[in-house]
Amino acid sequence: NLIHYNLMKKIITLLFLAVTLTAAAQDFNHYFEDATLRLDYIFSGNAKHQAIAVDELSRIPRWYGKHERLAEVPVEGNGQVIVRDHRTQKVIYRNSFSTLFQEWLTYDEAKKASGKAFENVFLVPFPKDSVDITVELRNNRREVTVSMSHTVNPKDILIRHIGERSVTPYETLQKAADTTRCIHIAYVAEGYTEAEMANFIEDCRTANEALFAHEPFKSLRQRFNVVAVKSPSMESGTSEPSKGIWKNTALHSHFDTFYSDRYLTTLHLKDLHDWLAGTPYEHIIVLVNTEKYGGGGILNSYNLSMVRNSYFKPVVVHEFGHSFAGLGDEYAYEKEQINMYPTDVEPWEPNLTTLVDFHGKWENLINKKTPVPTPQPADLDKPNARYDKWKVGVYEPAGYSQHGVYRAYPDCRMRTNMHPEFCPACNLGLTKLIKFYTGE
Repeated sequence: NLIHYNLMKKIITLLFLAVTLTAAAQDFNHYFEDATLRLDYIFSGNAKHQAIAVDELSRIPRWYGKHERLAEVPVEGNGQVIVRDHRTQKVIYRNSFSTLFQEWLTYDEAKKASGKAFENVFLVPFPKDSVDITVELRNNRREVTVSMSHTVNPKDILIRHIGERSVTPYETLQKAADTTRCIHIAYVAEGYTEAEMANFIEDCRTANEALFAHEPFKSLRQRFNVVAVKSPSMESGTSEPSKGIWKNTALHSHFDTFYSDRYLTTLHLKDLHDWLAGTPYEHIIVLVNTEKYGGGGILNSYNLSMVRNSYFKPVVVHEFGHSFAGLGDEYAYEKEQINMYPTDVEPWEPNLTTLVDFHGKWENLINKKTPVPTPQPADLDKPNARYDKWKVGVYEPAGYSQHGVYRAYPDCRMRTNMHPEFCPACNLGLTKLIKFYTGE
């Protein structure tokens, strides 16, 4: 009968899931220890030529990244780190990323300068045997422009051991339902003195509640483990080069990145990961103790946001969309167009399209009667906008381009600070990513 059939179907599904999880665990345990191999690199060059060099290797206790689907990436990114078993050349781990270095390559300075160097840090599970690691960078046409491979022997005496004795104090803000299959987020203090750490913890709680007020984070909150890492600064605030202000802070962050007034970043990724060594972390949110508007988010690197500003909450959530899920910016300004997305190449970002290869994005959310491209609703950007009347479609402009790059919805957290939600395409991309990381 139907009841018996449905019961058998559920049992088979559970058995299949159990076998899959067991196989995944065996695969991880076969190749890796419960520890982290930290890879420090220097990316250097200019718009014409780039190079990758190994800087330092470190071992950190415990591994807080994925334990399943090790050779897969949920989003392509602007670069990838690939780990192969040295003996068989089987890919045993892969992750994607973006970097400030690659963004710098798009600016005029990179076309004129002889070269510039940037720190980059990646985390992979610590191998039990020798592995070959490849780092590759891709351009905006999704082509590999430079790659470098090197062999790592886990018994190498020059692999530095960190995070075992001296660990930065931290507080747990939120404990996952299952800490063995969850996503680890660490808030990091920047520009907070020792005397201001109570303020930092309060700011972390504010940011965290803002993030988990948004779907799909709200519904899947139990899958996240969140800590606040108390990295003290000698001085309060952050640097503002345009005003001649330079502060001695934990991460040496500053405004005016690439000479953009509101672009707030840190270039000191080794310092960032030194502060985090020994704490449970994978995804990073840096809170900067300043009231000036600014921030930045880089896929699988970090999200950095000011706190003493009225737009603190929407900005920290927006930047996490970049750093956690690789969501693209859905806005475009007529006076500041950037040719980041060639219109004959499909962006890898899940919430942008050029319609070159739309399959697998949000096409299933669009009503067949909705025109493509889709006209803007008359109430867009008005205070009394009726979001409930809006339709999923394909809207211009997006991705810093007035024409040829499209978004899914009239407004979104990835477009403006005023809209209260992620759009349906972002929601879909975030949900897929969370389930990818947590084994569903």
